[in-house]
Amino acid sequence: MKHVCYSRDRLLVLKLLTSLLALGAGPISLAKAPFNAKALLERTDDLYRSQSSVATIEMKIETPNWTRTLKMQAWSKGQEKTLIRILEPRKERGVATLKLEQNMWNYFPKINQVIKVPSSMMMGSWMGSDFTNDDLVKEYRYSEDFNFEASREDKRYKIVLRPKEQTISIWGKIELYLDSQTELPLEEFYYNEKGEAIRHMIFSDVRSLKGRQIPFQMTLENLHKKGHRTTVQYQSLELDAAIEEATFSRQNLQKRI
Repeated sequence: MKHVCYSRDRLLVLKLLTSLLALGAGPISLAKAPFNAKALLERTDDLYRSQSSVATIEMKIETPNWTRTLKMQAWSKGQEKTLIRILEPRKERGVATLKLEQNMWNYFPKINQVIKVPSSMMMGSWMGSDFTNDDLVKEYRYSEDFNFEASREDKRYKIVLRPKEQTISIWGKIELYLDSQTELPLEEFYYNEKGEAIRHMIFSDVRSLKGRQIPFQMTLENLHKKGHRTTVQYQSLELDAAIEEATFSRQNLQKRI
């Protein structure tokens, strides 16, 4: 059965980035995995999640022909609400994206226009990066929406996730690797339904925040476009921040800075 994905941010771009994994109801080889794979996935799924968050993020987009760096501020509340606003470079200052549940809008201050992102554009690039619009709005949890198989490989845990029949996902398979000591994600590979590896995510720069160890940097490589990669670096991250509900309004989306 073909799975079609309409995903969600976490990171924000970034939330995007993060709703990583969790408990599946699929088979586990106990001989190969004498560890609690379900608990590992649940913790990974909630790694970046909190009631709310405010972050300053730098995104570096690299191609063989050019390199571009964006500095952004991002606000999130639960899984349903995200606002991302570009601060730099100056020519793109004020460009913003608002995500409310499965709906998404972009604001362009130069033309003072809000444009709703149609479903047909969800797999399009977000701001020229290797992340898609779909990455910003995905709502699924690996723990609830994917079956999994787990094994141990030297100092790493390997968890292979496949979407359940009812799950809306473009990926035929996702491979997650976790450090067996810290139990933090190290890397992920995303495969299409033909079994081809399409994307590779690398997690690095682990820091302590509110009693959690969190990778502050994520690098997404496009395996079908040589030399194309996007690196997301958290410059600051505040979890459980006090955020007014009006932050996630169309009026605030159009705020000029």
